[in-house]
Amino acid sequence: MTESLVHPNFKINGKAVSGDGLWEVAHRFIKEGHGYQESVGRFLLDWISPSAKIHVNTSGSTGKPKKIELLKNHMRNSALATGAFFNLKSGDTCLLCLSCDYIAGKMMLVRAMLLGLDIYIAEPTATPLQQIDHFQTFRFCAMVPLQVQASLDALERIETLIIGGASVSNALKKELLPKKTRCFETYGMTETITHVAMRELSEASKNPFRALPNVHFSLDDRECLVIDAPKIASNKIVTNDQVALVSDTEFLWLGRYDNVINSGGVKLFPEAIEEKLSTYLQDACIVAGIEDERLGQKLVLVMESDSTQKIDLDLFKEIKTLAPYERPKEIYYLPTFIRTKNGKIQRELTLQKAINNQ
Repeated sequence: MTESLVHPNFKINGKAVSGDGLWEVAHRFIKEGHGYQESVGRFLLDWISPSAKIHVNTSGSTGKPKKIELLKNHMRNSALATGAFFNLKSGDTCLLCLSCDYIAGKMMLVRAMLLGLDIYIAEPTATPLQQIDHFQTFRFCAMVPLQVQASLDALERIETLIIGGASVSNALKKELLPKKTRCFETYGMTETITHVAMRELSEASKNPFRALPNVHFSLDDRECLVIDAPKIASNKIVTNDQVALVSDTEFLWLGRYDNVINSGGVKLFPEAIEEKLSTYLQDACIVAGIEDERLGQKLVLVMESDSTQKIDLDLFKEIKTLAPYERPKEIYYLPTFIRTKNGKIQRELTLQKAINNQ
């Protein structure tokens, strides 16, 4: 069983690890390693155990974190699909710099074990490349936007980079376009075993997400995305993501159904407005709706900043991509947003804290 789960050319930090030797490596990580290495060791033991299932924690960005079961066979299929999409081959190097407490980190290990990659393991900090010898380059890596932003000077050590966990802002996208690194924004969730679609960052402002092999899309009656991916999920997955369907394998992401703001009868997608604002605002921000007698919901902006340099509301009139109804009517400031452990902004809690701080 172990041999079918581990490629004979699999390496960790440049050293060959056989299927039989994985148990020893895992226990060494658990007994002697730092916290992030302990997580790696625990997952390696789970992967080579006789069980056909893995228990995984969801991130908690859209609700309470929960534990779900995933089939190892589905995880294998997901890893092989990513390998085929990016033409990853045995002997290629990759960098694991995400926590193995969550699916994204676990799947980097699965891809390496199944495809025979040489995986280098770094602590999941904002600047993981600083931990690896500067001459070491990588064929493949996955990061969250916060890590990408902090690693811009060293990114060209990575040939192909997938970015997930949060959307890529326009400001970050502009900084990535001149780089030699091929950068892809991913779409997925724990239930889909990381990404089921991705789009390469390019000059085009609205290129669609494209499905991985054997994945198809449709809409429910809320115009939310439904994912049909039989090789990685036993049932269709109904999401809360409102999208514009381009074809059954392509879509434009609009925003979360549960985040939509109804202001004066106009439906506003916070994520789309935030994307427009990110070109002009340096600090992280979210927009949200608060109760308003006239409009029902009033659009407000929350900035991750102290209030020493306040923004004039007239600035939004100068942003030509913003429709009049997309201009925030009020601004709140908060020194630090509330985030999940893997860096996703918790919108409701952040908004309430910002309001209470005024």
